[in-house]
Amino acid sequence: MKKKAAIDVCLFPAAGYGTRFLPATKSMPKEMLPILTKPLIQYGVEEAMNAGMNTMAIVTGRGKRAIEDHFDISYELEHQIKGTSKEKMLADIRHIIDKCIFSYTRQIEMKGLGHAILTGKPLIGYQPFAVILADDLCVSESEGVLSQMVTLYEKYQCSIVAIEEIDPQHTDKYGVIAGVEIEPGIFRVSTMVEKPSPADAPTNLAIIGRYILTPDIFDILQQTKPGKGGEIQITDALMEQAREGNVIAYKFSGKRYDCGSIDGYVQATVELYNEMTKK
Repeated sequence: MKKKAAIDVCLFPAAGYGTRFLPATKSMPKEMLPILTKPLIQYGVEEAMNAGMNTMAIVTGRGKRAIEDHFDISYELEHQIKGTSKEKMLADIRHIIDKCIFSYTRQIEMKGLGHAILTGKPLIGYQPFAVILADDLCVSESEGVLSQMVTLYEKYQCSIVAIEEIDPQHTDKYGVIAGVEIEPGIFRVSTMVEKPSPADAPTNLAIIGRYILTPDIFDILQQTKPGKGGEIQITDALMEQAREGNVIAYKFSGKRYDCGSIDGYVQATVELYNEMTKK
């Protein structure tokens, strides 16, 4: 009998406007921006699948219908290319559609990542779940970042955030943690600050777009008041868990591309293309 996955559901907050890519994102979701031949959100779904998850919960907004269409069968297209050499180009997405369950809800107002995660509660229920921010594209030579985090969750049974060292001058773009290193690259979090100035940052260890959250985070988020920028911040809610010693930060193995920025998006495109052409 196949062992039940420790985490079955992955949440994708995908309601943001993607203003850094205007005018391209005026009518196209930023999560659908392609890296080579696949949209960013498909990379995230594949990472979640490789970590043992087959239920994808997606928080969308106005103008995001293309995401739902992507993870659905296109009968006219498939009929047109059936029996041609192009048919195999749909093999990966058909595999995803066949293996995964997709559910959607809308975030009516953009009130921060914490609010987006809380909006996804009806899709998740009361169980631990993963979160992927699709514009953080993570690649690894071995197992994916989320797979690494699931292994940690099985050991520690608490919320986990992925972190990486950043240029200290850029701390005002991230949630930043401090804590005690309990194993190499693994920290028991004592402090979390949302977008601190370089002068106020406790470290240069920044949270990136991979989380595993225990279900009590929903109860905390419902009580969390707006913080930085007037938004409900997931870092503020996680800090409540951290006070009880229930948050682990993990310096993951792999590389992360900030595809929410033009520089990171171009870098990912060039480097993944170079890797593809080597094969």
